[in-house]
Amino acid sequence: MPHRTHTPIVLEPEYIEGFRQIYEEKIVFNKTLGLKLVKVTPEGVEARIDMRPELVGHFAYNRIHGGVISAVLDAIGSAAVMAALAAKHMDEPPAKRLERFAKLGTIDLRVDYLRPGIGEHFTITANALRVGSRVGSSRMEFCGPDGTLMSTGAAAYIVS
Repeated sequence: MPHRTHTPIVLEPEYIEGFRQIYEEKIVFNKTLGLKLVKVTPEGVEARIDMRPELVGHFAYNRIHGGVISAVLDAIGSAAVMAALAAKHMDEPPAKRLERFAKLGTIDLRVDYLRPGIGEHFTITANALRVGSRVGSSRMEFCGPDGTLMSTGAAAYIVS
């Protein structure tokens, strides 16, 4: 049997820029959190947030609030699903694929807080596990500056 090689799908710069504007600017709550996308591919999404006084949940330890962790895991989980969904619809122009964000919504979100969120900055990664015609699911990780896993998440999203 001949072995078929998988050609990776590359999202266009126009799509990536629109994606970035949606997640970093148009979703104002993400902007408030300081969420910055680092990498967007159909295989996964990576983002970063810098610790700021406004994000403190425990003043005595300068620990990030659990709600911030939950919010950024949700945001990046949905971003991974949207990037994977975009890759399934490369026959559509970038603007049409970006319109799909209007139908996105969180169905279920689970967060496990494994370690205290203490650090100068944090990295959040996610990958889509499955993207169907109506629902997508993802797994997410929230890590400290040295790469230590601090929280994990799993989510399901409506995509249509």
